[in-house]
Amino acid sequence: MADAFAPRHIGPGPADIDGMLGVVGAGSLEELIDKAVPSIIRSEGSLDLPDALSESRALARLRQIADRNEVFTSMIGLGYTNTFTPAVIRRNVLQDPSWYTAYTPYQPEISQGRLEALLNFQTMVMDLTGMAIANASMLDEGTAAAEAMTMLRRVSKADGSAFFVADDIHPQTLAVIQTRAEPLGIDVVVGSATDDLPDGTFGAVIQYPGTSGEIPDLGGFIDRVHDAGGLVCVAADPLALVLLPSPGSLGADVVVGSTQRFGVPMGFGGPHAAYFATREEYKRTIPGRLVGVTRDAHGRQALRLALQTREQHIRRDKATSNICTAQVLLAVIAGMYGVYHGPDGLRTIARRVATTTAAMAHALRKGGLEVLNESAFDTLTVRVGDAHDVIQEAVVRRINLRLVDDQTVAFTVDETTTDEIARNVLVAFGIIDRPESDAASLVPAERDDEILTHPVFHRYRSETEMLRYLRRLSDKDIALDRAMIPLGSCTMKLNATSELLPLSWRQFSEIHP
Repeated sequence: MADAFAPRHIGPGPADIDGMLGVVGAGSLEELIDKAVPSIIRSEGSLDLPDALSESRALARLRQIADRNEVFTSMIGLGYTNTFTPAVIRRNVLQDPSWYTAYTPYQPEISQGRLEALLNFQTMVMDLTGMAIANASMLDEGTAAAEAMTMLRRVSKADGSAFFVADDIHPQTLAVIQTRAEPLGIDVVVGSATDDLPDGTFGAVIQYPGTSGEIPDLGGFIDRVHDAGGLVCVAADPLALVLLPSPGSLGADVVVGSTQRFGVPMGFGGPHAAYFATREEYKRTIPGRLVGVTRDAHGRQALRLALQTREQHIRRDKATSNICTAQVLLAVIAGMYGVYHGPDGLRTIARRVATTTAAMAHALRKGGLEVLNESAFDTLTVRVGDAHDVIQEAVVRRINLRLVDDQTVAFTVDETTTDEIARNVLVAFGIIDRPESDAASLVPAERDDEILTHPVFHRYRSETEMLRYLRRLSDKDIALDRAMIPLGSCTMKLNATSELLPLSWRQFSEIHP
């Protein structure tokens, strides 16, 4: 068939194969396999697989599968929200092989563009969290929180093995923490943020805002943990940090979170870039990759991966960082989302989310329902008569809300929440009144410091400027769209274009996990 997948994608033809066989001294592929794979471990039977499809037929089949997914408006929350991926970033990063075929930037000479994009990500995270250092990046929020727990145990001076988890935390984050803690002999204690801390607490984690939407007294919690001799990790929503006081300003030791809502689709739960930010004194024990500014042999400013002696490819079993999957492409997207919107754009998005949330809370209370939140940024938890009825009424309107229990429903507002969506949610709760835009804010306090002050976050407001910036960066790199990269087997694994096209289909990308 003209568009057969294997010969198009794998590349080498008969002459290439004969040449390679000649170099290794084999007369055929079968002889090479006989020499390379002992017969005792080799399967003799043929694989039970259907007939191969051409690229076009495979895409058509994938489209049939995708069309079985109904794309509802997701307001489930739990750390995953709808977001707008700016078209200039979608087309020129996510769908551009100069970005998606690049390898880990171990060779700075051919990676200056990616390294600058990742430095933007680190700078954005440092500004939002109020911390001195940030990495680029982590697998997801759950593993970032688990890495924070293990790092805090390494650096803590407390004599104990208890790690306290404030219970208003995303359930998947708690699950990863518990899984990581068990073989390490760490005792995970879950309780209210106002509970007394157990004896021997070396560290604690708190969600900010909580999974219920409540904004905790973060400063008070941090002070109590510090007074008990422990250190604190804050799992923070980056969009909320645009408005809320930064964890760093309140004394946090580590801040982690997901940057999914910065332009990266939900995608059934991933991939998304998480972040990890901490104090300067912990830089040699932080997990993940760090981009640093240096000078080249001619004295010119350059970028490179810094403090690599922490990583497993150098320190092996003594490494403090074992994060291979750093979600670089997604970190680039999230960082460019910050570059494109800048501080003013992010404030506009965050304020609209907070205003819509407050208006919906006011309408729900006015309609006689009990909103459990005293404070909120984007999420409300509501007590109702029959939660299943509310959930079903929302489904009729093609909206997914979060079922907390038989009498409780929660929902999360995001940048894609229109007035019409908000009204339909209220109708699902039995509220006919329109939300009032002048409702009192539910954000108890706002940050008063400047964010994203570096010039890169102020230069690229038009699509043309952003397009040219992305092109300038990609022109500094060598990825598989330009040449082979003789550095590790991963560089030979070029994803076919037809494999990547479905990533942008909304039937896959806009589904909540």
